[in-house]
Amino acid sequence: MASNDDAATGAANGNGTQNQPSLNVLAQYVKDLSFESPGAPNSLRGRDKAPGIAINVNVNANPLSDKQFDVNLTLNAKASFDQEVLFNVELVYGGVFAISGFPQEHMLPLLFIECPRLLFPFARQIVADATRNGGFPPLMLDPIDFAQMFQQRIAEDQAAASKVQVS
Repeated sequence: MASNDDAATGAANGNGTQNQPSLNVLAQYVKDLSFESPGAPNSLRGRDKAPGIAINVNVNANPLSDKQFDVNLTLNAKASFDQEVLFNVELVYGGVFAISGFPQEHMLPLLFIECPRLLFPFARQIVADATRNGGFPPLMLDPIDFAQMFQQRIAEDQAAASKVQVS
């Protein structure tokens, strides 16, 4: 026998299910992967101090339909010692996401915070494997604060928009 809560839910939308917000990963893929070690094999020798590593991260999102979005996480990592480039790895890792039931004002944070947060562990492993397979210790990227990145991007966009209005 159905409870009163179940009966109320079914009566609310006529079919027994509610329109719950959902975020589903439909596909994940490597869009672009490049690993370069221009000084190999000399760049593989041991050193007395760690190389400098510069890491850049970017997120882009494109609609595929009303409810499906392609989100790309771009990771670039370059290791150098003095002026010598030890390795350069570039990865564009994508995911196709189905998003429904969320208010419009939540869409940008979902696309630029939650989706890359779901993709990051897989992209991190690919970068680690690429550097290890290149003869170096695996590069284990630290977790990324995508919320902070998103807030910074919004602030930069607002600053650019205010400059355009002033000009």
